[in-house]
Amino acid sequence: MPTRPDYIKWLLLAGAAALVVLLGAYVLWHYVLPHSVEVDRYRYPVAGLDVSYHNGEIDFDKVRDDNYQFVYIKASEGKTFQDTAFARNYDGARKAGLKVGAYHFFRKNRTGQEQADNLLAVVKGRPLDLPLVIDLEDDWGNGVTTGKDVTMERLLDMLSILKNEGYQVMIYTNNDGYKKYYKDMLGDCDLWLCSFTSPDLLDQPHRFQQYSHEGKVNGVDGKVDLNVFRGSKREWDSYLEQVKQPDNISPQ
Repeated sequence: MPTRPDYIKWLLLAGAAALVVLLGAYVLWHYVLPHSVEVDRYRYPVAGLDVSYHNGEIDFDKVRDDNYQFVYIKASEGKTFQDTAFARNYDGARKAGLKVGAYHFFRKNRTGQEQADNLLAVVKGRPLDLPLVIDLEDDWGNGVTTGKDVTMERLLDMLSILKNEGYQVMIYTNNDGYKKYYKDMLGDCDLWLCSFTSPDLLDQPHRFQQYSHEGKVNGVDGKVDLNVFRGSKREWDSYLEQVKQPDNISPQ
């Protein structure tokens, strides 16, 4: 039987191996794997950004003049977090004439009711042109002990509450999330897919695609996420008519 010093040695070796794996994964994700793909703007003429307080102060007039038509703005996260730049970004984007949407980062360890309440507290009373978005991702810090069944139960609760308030809702996720959550259970919601593959080569039924984390856009300091609407300008105009949100609908 190994002695106590042997156990300590093996534990230290296991810890060091785990650290190497984590560092390798970090390097692979941040420095090796692609985080951008070229998109044919003639084929997909309607493009936009998604932003949060991390992007600093944005000149949305310059964004508009750089041939972008919409912006998704982070509103909230989990039970209590509300993006401190939401109001500033919202007002600036609306004033510049961009079409505006809002998104919430879904925390798997919080209930759907808690998260719906948080998001609604930010967006209610603010007209939106695009569906509310729930950002559904698996990452190292997002409820790693919360199973798929519980995650889906909480997500569906949140969806139900938002829809009962009259909002249309879209799911943002990546290819893994598409397979794990969206494909078999969320097909009645529009899909916003993060993928660094040309939209022409993808089979997923997504309305929007986030195709870069490394965009350079006039009016934004540093890198910013870039997106396209998967359709023509005519299809975009039709889509906007279909997805009017509660505060944008005039009383009869």
